[in-house]
Order: sequence, then structure tokens, then C-alpha cells
Amino acid sequence: MANVVLVHGAWSDGSVWQEVVAALQDDGHRVLAVQLPLTSLADDVAWTRRAIATFDGPAILAGHSYGGTVISAAARENTQVRALVFVAGYAPDEGETIPALSERGAPTPGQKAIRFDDDGWSTLDPGLFGDALGADLPTRTTRALAASQKPTHGACFSAPAERGAWHDLPCAYVLSTDDRILDPGLQRWFADRTEARVTELPTSHLSPVSRPREVAAAIAGS
Repeated sequence: MANVVLVHGAWSDGSVWQEVVAALQDDGHRVLAVQLPLTSLADDVAWTRRAIATFDGPAILAGHSYGGTVISAAARENTQVRALVFVAGYAPDEGETIPALSERGAPTPGQKAIRFDDDGWSTLDPGLFGDALGADLPTRTTRALAASQKPTHGACFSAPAERGAWHDLPCAYVLSTDDRILDPGLQRWFADRTEARVTELPTSHLSPVSRPREVAAAIAGS
């Protein structure tokens, strides 16, 4: 059985992995879902490295959305990490930022939902949240997620990445083909550049919520 560390994305918290955690635990895996501060990329990487260190032995590191950027950095020069799994996630390389990478893909409707305040904190417009992140989920579910979303500082997005750990580790990619905020074509480009084993799911961006068993299977198989 494997040690698994799950890293959530922006405007979210560890509860986005709830059903994935349950599925992995049902199969005997040891799982920890990180609670990122979402104050800066450096802070989020530090919290993730602490989580990895709680396990004895190798661990699989999985990141959803912005969490892909976090795991790419947290796994650098970390001999505990045995594999990376990107779940509709960014896979940056040295010097790249999330805004610059997003421009490589086609514009998506969900990008219009992002709001920044004067202090640099971002959220998603509650009225657009469901269509942006979870168009295949019940409205009741996306309303609750919108109400409990965690503000994310722009410093998480603007910080240039270091050399991606995906250069040195086996990777898997769970691609959301119906994603409305992270262009599926850009996801495929990430999968190609990381030479990842790809699982395609006909889901929105929130595949850990809509298809948790399939996401868990992709993680466990890494």
C-alpha cells in the first residue's frame, strides 16, 4: 500500500479530496490531504513538504489545478517522492508563471469568474463558480463550494517556478476533457511535456468531486 499526499488548488481546501481520500483509504492506502495557506507559492510548498515528511518511506504526490505547481516544486530534490500525479493541474518549468502558462491555452469561460480585491486576494464570483469549476455537478454542491471557497493570494500565481520535479520523476496526468477554466488542450500539453501516463475523464475541472473513484485509481496506479 502507498503513502499519498493530496494537494488542493486555488479557491479550495483539502475537503475537495474527501471522496478521493475515502476511496484510497478503502483500498488500504495511507493518505494526507494538505491544507494550503494559499498566501504564496513558497508558503504552500513549505506546507506540502511538511506533509510529505510525516510519512516514513516513499510517497505519491498528487496536485489538483494550482496544486500541480505546488507539487512540481515540493518534490524537487526530495527523495521521499516516488511519483507525481497532476489532476487537471499545472506542470510549470523554470521561470514560468501560471498567468503566462494560461495564455498558451485557449481562453476559457471560467477565467471570467476570477475576481481580485485591492489587497491582491482572489476569489471566484459565486454566481459563476458552478459553471467555471463544476458544470457537471449538482447546483446544490457548487453553491456550497462557492460559499466555502478559500481566498487565494495573487502571489501564488505570479511567482516564477523553479525547474519542475517532473523532469526527474514518473508522472501521471488526469485530464478533464470538459474543463471550463483550464483549457483541456493546455492540459494535454502539460501531459505531453511531463511524459505522463494519461487518464482522460469527461468531467469539469472538479474531477476529484465528480469522479473521485477514477481519480483515486489513477493516483494509486502511479
